[in-house]
Amino acid sequence: MSLGDAESGGTAALRALAHPVRLQIMSLLTGAALTAAEVARELGITHANASYHLRNLQSGGLIVVAGEEKIRGGVAKRYRYDAVNDRGPLASEGKRALYPAAAQELIRRSAGGPGPGPGVLGDGEFWVDPDVWKEIRDRIAAALVDLHAAAQPPRTPGTIRTSTTVALFEMAAE
Repeated sequence: MSLGDAESGGTAALRALAHPVRLQIMSLLTGAALTAAEVARELGITHANASYHLRNLQSGGLIVVAGEEKIRGGVAKRYRYDAVNDRGPLASEGKRALYPAAAQELIRRSAGGPGPGPGVLGDGEFWVDPDVWKEIRDRIAAALVDLHAAAQPPRTPGTIRTSTTVALFEMAAE
């Protein structure tokens, strides 16, 4: 039985994200559709482990099979995560559960310190006009669409590795 068979889409998706490697895999799959072998090489895990995590993410409805190809007499699936068009089980309200997981992923990414290039960091609780909020939120969302569209497979010559974590949301009234 897969995770998706016994649970609602949102619950299965949350269970699929219960392991920190799965967020790393989803991040990798935004830049390119990858096979389990490619994910394993990039993350330094076994092929079996990568396959297991990919199956969990697919069962949770978080990634899809983007195609298949014949490799050495077998068939390898290519998986992808379309963050720009994500309307899956974690869309809207379900994404609230992603914030703690994203915070842990940010801690992992920043552990080695920032790279040589300039970065941007901002944090705050702001009270702003609703129209200003919508305009700024939409501009940042458009920039994320552009970033996802520009993403290349890991280690593509001429690219740099970056970390992007954005969480913008309207807070509940007190």
